[in-house]
Amino acid sequence: MDIRARRVDTVRAFGTVSLVAGFMTTLLTMASGYSGLKPHILAAFLILTGIGLRIEAAIVDRKS
Repeated sequence: MDIRARRVDTVRAFGTVSLVAGFMTTLLTMASGYSGLKPHILAAFLILTGIGLRIEAAIVDRKS
């Protein structure tokens, strides 16, 4: 396995973990009834980061 493929796999995995963490943060915040805004901002940041990492991995994977 070459270095580019390993990097793509790693970025894709981090993106997936970030997406799952963002969605879990949202679900736990909604279930707890907490009305603050900070957890939702964190969740949005994690989800956007995860989407960006997955897109980056797809673009790099397509080039190879």
